[in-house]
Amino acid sequence: MINKTGQFIVLDGPDGCGKSTQTRLLAEWITGQGWEVVSYRDPGTTAIGEKIREILLDPSHTAMTDTVEVLLYMAARAQLWAEHIGPDLEHGRFVVMDRWLSSTCAYQGYAGGVGVQKVLAVAEAALERVWPDVTIILDVDVETARQRMNRDLDRMEQKGADYHTRVREGFLAMQKHCPNAAVIDARASVERVHQGVCEYLKAVLGWQNV
Repeated sequence: MINKTGQFIVLDGPDGCGKSTQTRLLAEWITGQGWEVVSYRDPGTTAIGEKIREILLDPSHTAMTDTVEVLLYMAARAQLWAEHIGPDLEHGRFVVMDRWLSSTCAYQGYAGGVGVQKVLAVAEAALERVWPDVTIILDVDVETARQRMNRDLDRMEQKGADYHTRVREGFLAMQKHCPNAAVIDARASVERVHQGVCEYLKAVLGWQNV
């Protein structure tokens, strides 16, 4: 019998890695195993978080600094925790997230030059809990990611290839910071990536015969 204690699971990675699709598929898969599951996007979900998201991604906000980005992302995250994640975990639900703190470490801390340790210091002050139970980084090269994003780009996505190369490097470095973190090659098909995500989750949580 598997212990049905709620778990906090994050899928993260560079823009174009397919994390939103994989978040949805993972939530559906866990639901199919009989657990109560909720999934959220970061930043966003709450009314306050969605307003912050609009500010962060608006291409007209060219004067915004990386430090301001850190503070805004963390504010949205704190609100999401207070309204949803914290209560959900207390009720034993599985929380599957599209992005979390690992994104801010990779984008602003690593690529933006703020520094990962400074980002973590802000997180320690702002968040009830810094790291999830499981972090799955979906890795994709910049060119493949660019080809997948066949739409108008938001402010963060417009930052250029050099910036996004550093973002990818930052995500790969997150394995040493995040507990129970794995990197999965996201260049494969949606189905194969999903299989890899599920297999890792089963292994790290000790699920057998699932």
